[in-house]
Amino acid sequence: MKKKILSAVFAGLMALNLFGNVDNAQAASREEISKISVGRSANFKYWTADSKTKKFLVDYVKDVTDKRSKNFIPVEDRVAVFDMDGTLVCETAPSYIGWMFPITTVFENPTDNVNTEIRTRTQIWLEAIQNKNITDEVSKDRKKIIAEVFAGLTEKDYISRFKKFMDNDVEGLTNLKYGESFYLPMVEIVSYLNANDFSVYVVTGSERNLARTLIDGAINIKRDHIIGEDVPMNWKSNGGEKYFVKGDEISFKNKTMKSTTRINKIYCINREIGRQPVLAFGNSMGDADMLNYTLTNKYKSAAFVVLCDDYTREIGNKDLENTMRDAAKKNKWTIISMKNDFKTIYGDKVKLDL
Repeated sequence: MKKKILSAVFAGLMALNLFGNVDNAQAASREEISKISVGRSANFKYWTADSKTKKFLVDYVKDVTDKRSKNFIPVEDRVAVFDMDGTLVCETAPSYIGWMFPITTVFENPTDNVNTEIRTRTQIWLEAIQNKNITDEVSKDRKKIIAEVFAGLTEKDYISRFKKFMDNDVEGLTNLKYGESFYLPMVEIVSYLNANDFSVYVVTGSERNLARTLIDGAINIKRDHIIGEDVPMNWKSNGGEKYFVKGDEISFKNKTMKSTTRINKIYCINREIGRQPVLAFGNSMGDADMLNYTLTNKYKSAAFVVLCDDYTREIGNKDLENTMRDAAKKNKWTIISMKNDFKTIYGDKVKLDL
């Protein structure tokens, strides 16, 4: 059965199995993604042969890693930062993975905290996604819903739930699971930078445990290089001691997370990396501060925007495309066009299904 979450939720969501798993996924598996290796520029296979953007990046890397070049960057200063949603993984199906996970939890595999009120509020949130009308009021309540749904869960339980969610269909695309929804050309970029001694970090507005679980085992990025929103934690002392002892647990508080988007991305970079990036990759205005911050580096630097401008292989967003195209021109960011630069996005057997 095709999963049409947004169109069916109001017509009896709980009565339908809208969140079923893909039995015969035909995208690249997580294991196959993890084996993507690009040590030399000739090893790229998911980019179009005439991609000027790929050539620009390759020329940049060759220049700054050449000890004879005036633009040589020491290994310790070769820091590259990536946004996650819309830059490394699918963002538009129909929304962020970090949003679809709690929505799916509410309607398919609810926690003890899910009640009729939360279901109603979540339906309003879903309708706002469907209508592309996330108001400040909806956005504020979204954060509360997420906190309420997962309050009291330990990290272990939360991660276990998310791993199950990763096996669910991606809404609007065939033959693809959320856990496999990586942009294969961007995975190649990460591999290429690793091979050239860049330290690669993810700086995302998604929750940190979720991002680590999604990336771990699929892309070669260290767990401690994944920076995201942190859920406020609560200490449960079973023994009544004043300090942590065996048997105690750390669980999520019913408290909203602090944002790690926009200017907060720069704060996170300074706090957790301690070095200014020379390369940055994003896809939305939530990444604008990070991209511009990178371009102020004393070393030769570059900022890239993944443009969701493909309407036959991906769920494109015309408003976002226009906004980011204009912003890239204004701020001197280099555009990565899904339509023109990606030979494939997820694999040729993944099709649009709207």
